Amino acid sequence: MKTMFKKGMLGALFATAAFAAAPALQAQETVKFGLFHDFTKVYTFVADEFSQGQRDYLTLINEEGGIKGQKFEAIVRDHGNEPQRGLELYNRAREEGAIYFMFLSTPVANAVVPRALQDKVVLGTPLHGRGDTMVGETFPYVFPMMASYWSQAARLLKYVEDTQGGLKGKKIAHVHIDTPFGREPLPILEKLAQQKSFELRSFAYPSPGNEQSAVWSDVRRYRPDFVLIWGAGNSQMVSVREAVRNGIDPAKILSVVWLTETDMKNIGESTAIGAKRVEVVQPGRDHPIIQRILDKVYKAGKGAGPEARVGNTYYNYGVADMVIATEGAKLALEKLGPPLTGEKLKAGMEMIRNLDTKGFMPPVTITPQDHQGGGQARVSQWDGKAWVPVSDWAAAYQDVVWEEARASAAKFSQGK
Repeated sequence: MKTMFKKGMLGALFATAAFAAAPALQAQETVKFGLFHDFTKVYTFVADEFSQGQRDYLTLINEEGGIKGQKFEAIVRDHGNEPQRGLELYNRAREEGAIYFMFLSTPVANAVVPRALQDKVVLGTPLHGRGDTMVGETFPYVFPMMASYWSQAARLLKYVEDTQGGLKGKKIAHVHIDTPFGREPLPILEKLAQQKSFELRSFAYPSPGNEQSAVWSDVRRYRPDFVLIWGAGNSQMVSVREAVRNGIDPAKILSVVWLTETDMKNIGESTAIGAKRVEVVQPGRDHPIIQRILDKVYKAGKGAGPEARVGNTYYNYGVADMVIATEGAKLALEKLGPPLTGEKLKAGMEMIRNLDTKGFMPPVTITPQDHQGGGQARVSQWDGKAWVPVSDWAAAYQDVVWEEARASAAKFSQGK
């Protein structure tokens, strides 16, 4: 998907704040969030919608009076998926007073981790970044907040186990883009294959994933019982098309979070009925949080982008990021008082207990030890028009996930 930004809009968008109520924000102290994305190179398929959801939710908070008298300001800029550029944006925003950062790019976020730990500001890494940053003792200022890719892979396998009477003897194919992201679930899948006695085979295709025909011919010959697809953007659409073209029942396809309603419509709404994905946030507009945004932000003409995007999967992911971050800010202001600093925000994030969003996302509990928030997710199925949940929110095989996370975190601590 190509970015929707026009060149004439880039300057205004990336200037700093994305709020129509700028004069009101300047009249009082604000809490600044550095919300940086790759708007121009690799992650354009997700950046626009995710960023719009973030900014709209902060606008909603401001329209509803802020939190404890504090208003929020989004600093929005483009890092182009370049780590050095991301570090420059981080340094600049730090000088401007930002205390929360989010990059939605694993290479950029990983480059910033040491600086965030040193500077004691909060780095949010929902759905990207190092999987081991869930270990709060090692990464005290880094917060994944949502189920990691390890936890997502585990949840998909648990769904298969629950619906198929077990995993023993099953043949599972992991078809993935040949990048660290695509390979990331393998340690969890390999350990579970040993524990649960199923056969696992990995099939990698070259980035960017536009050509996968040879790989899917191999998958067809393997005759798997289920196929995990692990890519993002166009590569996921190619994977679904190739799977179906090679005679694989869509009901056997299980995807990482990066498969949306827009992707399925581009593939063909009826082409892959029955395909499943793991999800960490409820899509659609049928939720009080999204309805509040429509009522108080869009009716007021203060939306950060096209209203048509509101409720899309990636938009709602951005909203969820800000729901959790501002809950941490709220608890910090209530317990520790203003002004809000990075250290106070960290403490507030670690006070979140069973955050109830009425089904918008699973309950979130963050502690000084667990920065993942519990690792819950659910599985939904494409019915030809929408994604429909086919499981409850739950975490799966967290003993295996935490074993891997702690081992990786230990290597980080040792400088490896």
